[in-house]
Amino acid sequence: MPGPGEITRLLGQMREGDPEAAEELLSRVYRELRTLAAGKMAHEAPGQTLQATVLVHEAWLRLGGGEGARFPSRAYFFAAAGEAMRRILIENARRKKRLKHGGHLERVDVEDVDIPSPMPDDDLLALDEALDRLTEVDPRAAELVKLCFFVGLTQEQAAKELGVSVSTAERRWAYARAWLFREIRKGSSPIIR
Repeated sequence: MPGPGEITRLLGQMREGDPEAAEELLSRVYRELRTLAAGKMAHEAPGQTLQATVLVHEAWLRLGGGEGARFPSRAYFFAAAGEAMRRILIENARRKKRLKHGGHLERVDVEDVDIPSPMPDDDLLALDEALDRLTEVDPRAAELVKLCFFVGLTQEQAAKELGVSVSTAERRWAYARAWLFREIRKGSSPIIR
């Protein structure tokens, strides 16, 4: 896993217009994102390796595909990657939900690959809505949830990315879990473990 300074250095070189920095960033960040996505997809049915790859590729493209010099540091980059993965999973859940209600009659290209989500679509949508509300109340706690839940970082890794102590991350995680549980419970079943 590349060190925090290495990614920040590459992002800085990209801002200065160094084309080789973008290439190096892709190779280093891609491996790290692929590892995180594979870990996240490990809880899915066997043979989902391609799905993790699709998730990482889509997230990379949404981050600018190498044009991502707008990220001042590694922490900002991984927060954006977490948000991109979250949005991809949410959009996929919404698309599949539409298909359940008659949308299955549409012609679908082979390239429209389903990205499996770690929970049922209705629960994922409920989590997304609750997470949007948490962002309004406590943006730092919401960022922690995105990094841990959608990117698959441990609390220790997320603490490092957010620049906080592990104990602070643990307290925020406990708070966020309780807050999200209460919000989601208003409309459905609990889903945050």
